[in-house]
Amino acid sequence: MILAFDFGGTKNTCAAFTRNDAGAYQLVALERRASPPRADGAYDYAVMRDLARGLLQGKTPSAIGVSFGGLVRASQGLVVLSHHVAGWENIFLRDRLAAEFQTRVELDNDANVAALGEARFGAGRDCANLLYITVSTGVGGGWILDGKPYRGANELAGEIGHTVIDPHGPPCMCGRRGCVEQMASGRAIARMARQALERDPRRGEILRARIDNDLTRLTGLVVHQADLAGDALARELMTHAARSLGFAIGNMLCLMNPARVILGGGVTHAGEHYFENVRAAARANVIPELRDAVDVQPAQLGDDAPLWGACALVI
Repeated sequence: MILAFDFGGTKNTCAAFTRNDAGAYQLVALERRASPPRADGAYDYAVMRDLARGLLQGKTPSAIGVSFGGLVRASQGLVVLSHHVAGWENIFLRDRLAAEFQTRVELDNDANVAALGEARFGAGRDCANLLYITVSTGVGGGWILDGKPYRGANELAGEIGHTVIDPHGPPCMCGRRGCVEQMASGRAIARMARQALERDPRRGEILRARIDNDLTRLTGLVVHQADLAGDALARELMTHAARSLGFAIGNMLCLMNPARVILGGGVTHAGEHYFENVRAAARANVIPELRDAVDVQPAQLGDDAPLWGACALVI
């Protein structure tokens, strides 16, 4: 049995994988738990430990693969920082889990891990070079080059969420302005929705009804649902987020020319209209020779991509 951990900004997930008689790995059990507001690293660790113990039922796993939503130095097994959960500063998570469960542990950033999962088991199985982008609470990216994860000189490659696409845009937690994460993530969509509803009380009738006019209940998911229900303001917000992401993807295509860009994470469940806008913005922001090569596809493994990638880390 291989255990896969996915430490996320708003939820934690543990899954168990086994290998069948044909040698193929299969996901046989999964437990997911949403995090309360203001949860910290200690809470996340305790939850994941409990989820794992429940799946193991007293057994020892052959290995554990870990996907972590934040900055990671994989070679050291070190969590440098989570931008969304306090208490994860400079934690040697690999060693801690190895001691806890008495087994081998491999650790990497969630986007790198999901990229590996999609490359091995999902939408990138026919691609030696791809970029995976996760768009959920935040925005992250992972590269697969020549079939292998590319982490960069400081193991921080792929941070597309903190590439600037509007130097006069909203402030980002990284200290700069106009980062992709502040234009395209679920939190960004909720923030833009709140600002729009405060500016004009006549707009967003369907959106307001879904939150009983309580702006503190706004989330990216609520805006997406209002979009599908026909709210014009919600459609504008989702379109803006998609085009912001697409603009950034155009930059990545010009820089690295991957064969495919795969999008995962909760925000990307917004449907074909969302993907049409992402692709259109990407095509508008590449050199003419690359416009016909824009290949942006949804993740096949969905929210489980980091789990499959965590399994791939250890096999």
